[in-house]
Amino acid sequence: MQLVLHYDGTGFAGWQRQPRERTVQGELEDALSRICARPVAALGAGRTDAGVHARGLAVGVRVPERWTPLSLRRALNGVLPRDMWVAAAHEMAPAFHARFDATSRRYSYYIGTDDGARSPFRRRWEWALDRELARDVLDANAAALRGEHCFRAFAVSGTAPARDGHRCIILDAVWRDRPGGLIFEIEANRFLHHMVRFLVGTMVDAASGRREPDRISTLLNATDNRETSAPAPARALFLDVVRYPADLYLTSV
Repeated sequence: MQLVLHYDGTGFAGWQRQPRERTVQGELEDALSRICARPVAALGAGRTDAGVHARGLAVGVRVPERWTPLSLRRALNGVLPRDMWVAAAHEMAPAFHARFDATSRRYSYYIGTDDGARSPFRRRWEWALDRELARDVLDANAAALRGEHCFRAFAVSGTAPARDGHRCIILDAVWRDRPGGLIFEIEANRFLHHMVRFLVGTMVDAASGRREPDRISTLLNATDNRETSAPAPARALFLDVVRYPADLYLTSV
């Protein structure tokens, strides 16, 4: 079965279960084991870092046959903590694998450019900036990302196997206006560790005159991340959706 999970990442040390740390996987597996009266593993489509949020993380679980998508969703939402919620549940083909069957993942990053971005009701989920951003520079850098490239410059060194080419196919990358600021949206077949945050940090520096305007294009040819800007804060990043082939879905609620 696939669960579509929402969570506020503020109070978590990331997705992956860790000893002596509160994690999303740990809370979900504890809830599953409680309602199923036996240990149940939860396999996420990917790992979000500490502080990163989700409103569409796909999680694969195998539960006793008596559970339907509707009954499992209701039971979990009755015991999960307040900063987690199962938005949907889907009966999947027996061979479904939450990580390896995913065709793409989509993230969004929120930047606040007005004074209200520093409100406590916004700053928990936005990066409040006190400088002007050149929108044409942001748009040009986003356009340069589309297609297949090596993103070695936009990944934490040593987190991918040495044989990994760090190549990703960017299906969409765009900046959009919103009340009080901007959203950066990006969808790809895969993402590297801290990749979206490195991209946003570098684009913001370029658009504020701190880096060359075409910085993204030059870094796509780099062999390491030494010339990349610091990653943008985790709190403004959301995993929005994970996509799968339609023939893997059997029933949904």
